[in-house]
Amino acid sequence: MKAVVEVPFTNAGTSWAVPEDAQALAAELRRCDADGRKAVLFGGGTLQGLGNPPRACDLAISTTKLNALIEYDPRDLTIAVGAGMTLRTLANTLGKHGQFVPIDAPHPERATIGGTLAAGWIGPRRARYGRPRDYLIGTTVALADGTLSSAGGMVVKNVTGYDVGKLFVGSLGTLGALVRINLKALPAPQTNRVAIASLPEATRERALEHLSTLAVEPTCLLFVRGFSREIDGTDGLEGRLFLYYEGTQAVVDRATRELRSALGAAGVPETTILDQNAARSYQRLIDAYTSTVGQRSLTLRSHGLPGDVLVRFITIESIAREYKLSLDAIADVGTGDLIARFVSRDTETISYLAPPLVEAARERLSGLTIIAGDPAVRGSIDTWDAPPPSIGKLRALKERFDPRGTLAPGRLVGGI
Repeated sequence: MKAVVEVPFTNAGTSWAVPEDAQALAAELRRCDADGRKAVLFGGGTLQGLGNPPRACDLAISTTKLNALIEYDPRDLTIAVGAGMTLRTLANTLGKHGQFVPIDAPHPERATIGGTLAAGWIGPRRARYGRPRDYLIGTTVALADGTLSSAGGMVVKNVTGYDVGKLFVGSLGTLGALVRINLKALPAPQTNRVAIASLPEATRERALEHLSTLAVEPTCLLFVRGFSREIDGTDGLEGRLFLYYEGTQAVVDRATRELRSALGAAGVPETTILDQNAARSYQRLIDAYTSTVGQRSLTLRSHGLPGDVLVRFITIESIAREYKLSLDAIADVGTGDLIARFVSRDTETISYLAPPLVEAARERLSGLTIIAGDPAVRGSIDTWDAPPPSIGKLRALKERFDPRGTLAPGRLVGGI
């Protein structure tokens, strides 16, 4: 059966399956495990740049038909859905009751909740709300041998012991297939607003110093350079601030007045406010994290402390100059994330520069991973930084949950 989404590292020998329900998906895994075939799981295909290509893929399994609303009690702020439900559908369902789950992921109209959690994706709003895994209260997972295993439930409470369901968050489908997701929700903010301000280099340090004293902090505060087609606002060659506010109308209005005053005192010439299209503008920002420029770009993500994100930004700028590549970048002042998209004039240039470029970046920056780029370029470089000290435990988990190595072999750090 033809797949819902085309995946670059499958080949002519790869078969496709689109199971109708969790039992059918488990049966597909059971057959693969028994026959020695390798299976790779897919949702909306929006985060395929994360992780290494699997060493083998005999069967690609789509979860897109596992998209049912299973349980929802707005009074308890809990919801259970199939792992193949898109983030947009989830948001619309919760939005009818004035609720939401703060998951920021690219292309929510295609991204699935199961795929987003399996990829371990984290966005800018985690500085305020926490990570997506923090909203996970229960799971059902299809293991490699076809067993359906459940953990947690539909009650938001503290429990004794380890929450097994969270093991599968960030595992890239190497331990099992998420088929049911139980989440806790939050009351939705009354309003949201985006503020964008060009940031001449001479005002950068002073502006950030003033912003650090705001009484009402923005939900997200980012410094953006480039991404002129993807992210709203213009910055010339120096960059711009992108701020996202959520809350009551009174609080957001107060925050806006304070922001204008702080930026004006710092010498920032003008601040643009977006109300009607604030949510759309913010989503465009998130989409840009994994956007590519044809086959001519490679995007890296650096994790670190918020206090040194601009220092790392300057380092990334110097690397781009050394390799004579264009640079689009997002420095998240709230979380410390740095997104750097390197763009060459032609495909051949990025292909031969990518390995030394990544090596140079890893020598100067810690916590560096590849998150987007042409598959042919990414396939020649390890997506991951050096394995963590816990690599032995990760290997033991893989052996316990998938002893035959059936699920996405090689996708995770350390070739797991």
